[in-house]
Amino acid sequence: MLAGDWEPARIALSDEQDLNALQADWCLGRRAVGLDVASRRVLLDDASHITADGILIATGARCLELPSVNAAGSPLVGIHTLRTLDDCLALRSDMEASPQRVAVVGAGFIGAEVAATARQRGLEVTLIEALPVPLGRVLGTEMGAVCAEVHRDHGVEVRLGVGVKGFDGHHRVEQVHLSDGTFVSADVVVVGIGVTPNTQWLQGSGLTLDNGVVCDATCLVAPGITAAGDVARWPNNLFGETMRVEHWDNAIAQGTHAARRLLASDETAEPYMPVPWFWSDQYDRKIQLAGRVQPNDEVRVITGSVAERRFAALYGRADRLVGVLGFNRPRHVMQYRNLIAKGIGFGEAISMAEAQ
Repeated sequence: MLAGDWEPARIALSDEQDLNALQADWCLGRRAVGLDVASRRVLLDDASHITADGILIATGARCLELPSVNAAGSPLVGIHTLRTLDDCLALRSDMEASPQRVAVVGAGFIGAEVAATARQRGLEVTLIEALPVPLGRVLGTEMGAVCAEVHRDHGVEVRLGVGVKGFDGHHRVEQVHLSDGTFVSADVVVVGIGVTPNTQWLQGSGLTLDNGVVCDATCLVAPGITAAGDVARWPNNLFGETMRVEHWDNAIAQGTHAARRLLASDETAEPYMPVPWFWSDQYDRKIQLAGRVQPNDEVRVITGSVAERRFAALYGRADRLVGVLGFNRPRHVMQYRNLIAKGIGFGEAISMAEAQ
């Protein structure tokens, strides 16, 4: 969509016939503003309410933003976040207006994909990241540095270890002021500095809110109430960690699990124990990560070449395989994702890789 290769109709996840087949009642254009847990009643922004036997909270997350103003406090155009279809179309329109330079604030996967797309449109791009390496908290220092080099390989100016103090310009943004006193010229800026879960409407409900809606291991929040997707935080027993996962695939799988949990008894309910995974297409690289990686995990490249940006690497912690990263290595990612689910040891996984 952002590259201009597709139009909105092509990205629809369902059509009217699919939706009609559900025989669901749709309450569109309304916002939930409160929840009475005891009566399982959702209060809407028009003062009406919906009472239900079961409720699945799937309110997602919203982008963190930087003030889109200049030093004098006047609003500036050309500063974008990317979360919705409308966001994408607005950013695409700005990119098609032949800007001189695009600045991307935040080198996570949203920022990195935007930077890659802008470069492939032939635009000059600066990628700004406050951490020493992109995705250091997700992939670790060594592999985060590889991601930075992929962008440099394609002519992106990568600025690391520096934050943003603000923006300057008259009507449209012209400069990004950095925390080291320098500035970057840009007439289009994309801010990709993360999201925050949409739990504000649940304040005062009595539910536990802590970087999301806190669930038990089965996705249950309270009797007759579950949560799923970007807004849900639950203990994943496979990793012994309470987590909130912001990936598209998890929203699909956890939504299914949370719906089934509403139909199950406490005795028959099963824990939700996925191996999280996601992918990111940047230039001619398909980057895939499965598992739950921490910055200090041991990393071992098992096939391919980091220099050629085509490889697979395993992550180990406490002699357990906890993650696999692939650059154009989908078969290896799927293979070791299955082994992570089985709880295989890191040493055993390395031995298997060496034997192949």
